[in-house]
Amino acid sequence: MTIARQQLGQRGEDLACAALEARGYVVLHRRYRTRYGEIDIVARHGGVLVFAEVRARGSGRFGHPAESVTAQKQQRVAAMAESYLGREGAATSICRFDVVAVETDVDPPRVTVYPDAFRPGW
Repeated sequence: MTIARQQLGQRGEDLACAALEARGYVVLHRRYRTRYGEIDIVARHGGVLVFAEVRARGSGRFGHPAESVTAQKQQRVAAMAESYLGREGAATSICRFDVVAVETDVDPPRVTVYPDAFRPGW
C-alpha cells in the first residue's frame, strides 16, 4: 500500500470518527486487529455495539465509496466482529454493521453514515 493511500485511509477514519461522534456514537476502538483482519471502528450507539467499515475515496472514478463494501467484504467484517465479540466477552451484545463513506474530492469532504448497512447471515 502506498503512503498516499495510507494517508487517505487515516484521514478517512479521522473524518468518520468525527462524524460518528457528532451523531452520538462513542468510539471504543480504531483499527482493532483480529486474525481475520482489521475492524476500522468499533463504537457504541445507544445500547448497540457498532462495527463500522470506513471507505474513503479521493475521486469518484471508481464509484461511490460505499459500493466497495462487497458481499465478500461483508463476510470478512462479520468474521472479524465474531472474533471481537468472543475476545471482548461481548457475545450477548446487540450489534449492527454500519458503513461510513468518505469522499475527499470535494471541499469540505463529504461523509455519509449508513447505519445498519448490512446484516450477516448469523
